Amino acid sequence: MDIDLYDPDLYVRGVPHDIFHRLRGEAPVYFHPREAPGGPGYWVITRYEDIVRIERDTAVFSSWKGGTNIEDYGPEDMDVIRFLMINMDPPQHMKFRKLVRDGFAPRMIAAMEPHIRQICRRIVDRIADKGQCDFVKDLSAELPLQVIVEMLGVPQTERHKVFDWSNRLIGFDDPEFQTSLADGKVAAAEMWMYANELAEQRKGDGTDLVSVLMRSEVDGERLSEMEFDSFFLLLAVAGNETTRNLLSGAMQALIDFPEQRARLLSNKGLLPTAVEEMLRWVTPVMYFRRTLNEDAEVRGQKLKAGDKLALYYPSANRDEAMFPHADQFDVGRTPNDHLAFGVGPHFCLGANLARMEIRLFFEELLFRLPDIQLDGPVRRLRSNFINGVKSMPVRFTPERT
Repeated sequence: MDIDLYDPDLYVRGVPHDIFHRLRGEAPVYFHPREAPGGPGYWVITRYEDIVRIERDTAVFSSWKGGTNIEDYGPEDMDVIRFLMINMDPPQHMKFRKLVRDGFAPRMIAAMEPHIRQICRRIVDRIADKGQCDFVKDLSAELPLQVIVEMLGVPQTERHKVFDWSNRLIGFDDPEFQTSLADGKVAAAEMWMYANELAEQRKGDGTDLVSVLMRSEVDGERLSEMEFDSFFLLLAVAGNETTRNLLSGAMQALIDFPEQRARLLSNKGLLPTAVEEMLRWVTPVMYFRRTLNEDAEVRGQKLKAGDKLALYYPSANRDEAMFPHADQFDVGRTPNDHLAFGVGPHFCLGANLARMEIRLFFEELLFRLPDIQLDGPVRRLRSNFINGVKSMPVRFTPERT
C-alpha cells in the first residue's frame, strides 16, 4: 500500500478521506514507513473504536513519552514540549487541568453567552452591508480570537499579536507563515515574553485566566515561569485556532450542501445538532500521537514499546461502523458521538466554550446573511496536523440598513 499521510502538501487539497476510507477497510492499523527525514515511521490508527480504546488507556499509550506530534524531538526540545498540558499523562495532567477547569465549567460558559452573542453581532455588523468579505479574516478568525484574549486578560487592541503567533506556531509547514521549525520557536519565545509582561501588569489580582494561573499551585508550589508560559501558549493557540477553522469548514459544508442549509434556515431548533455535525464533519485537529510504554496489541497487530501511533480523528469521524451515511453532512444527525474534542482524560477543556461560540456565530450570521456563497478559491493551510483554511472569499446579498 503506497500511502504518504505525512506529506503536508497532501492536505492543501483537503482532508484525504479517500485514503482514510481505504485504510479503515484494508489496514486499520497500518505501519507508515515515511515521515520526517530519519524518522522511524509510525502506526496509523483510523477506526473509531480503536482510537477510543487508545485514548482511554494512558498507562500504555503515552502523551508524555514522545509528545503529541509525529516528529521526534531532541531531549532539550522535549523538556519544553512536556510543559504543555496536552503532552502530560495522568496524574500530572489532571493536576494541571484542575487549575483552569473552573474557568471552562458549564456555569461559567453559560454566564458568558450574552456577551459572546454581542461579539458575534458586532463581527457580523462590520461586514453585513458590504456584500462580500474574506470569511476567515473578517468572520471566523475574529470570534474565537476576541473571546479567548478577553478570557486571558489580553487587551482587544493587541489580539492580532496572538493571531500572528498562533499562525506561526501552527502553520510552520506553510511557507506563507514561516519557513522552518526554528521560526516556530521564535514565535513561542515572543508569546512567552508577552505572557510574562502581562503577568507583571496583572499582579494576579483579576479574574482572568492569567491572574488565576498566577495564583495557582500544584503540589503546594506556585507555577514556574515555564509552566505559566506553556499554559498561556496552549490556551491562546488552542482557544482560537481550532474554532476558527471549524467555523470556516462548517460554512463551506453549508455551501456544499444547500439542502442542509435550507433545513437549518427553516428550523432554527436544529442548530444544536447542526453544531455537533459541523464538529464531526470538519474535525479541526487531524491527529494526536501516542507512544507505547510497553508492548501492546491493537486489532491483532503486535506493537512494541517505544512505537508511535498517530490517531486520525477525521477518519474516526467518518467511520461507517459508527456513523450511518458517514459521508453525508446531516444537520439533524443524532446520535453523534464524534471525536472532534477527543475522548478520555484529554477530552478538550474548551468543548463547552467552542460549542457555544459555534452556535451563537451561526445564529447571528445565517439568518441575517442566508445566501452566502463562495466568491473565489478556498486556500487551505499546508499542514498535516491542523485542518485549516487560510482564506475563503464569499459574497452575499448586502443587508439593508
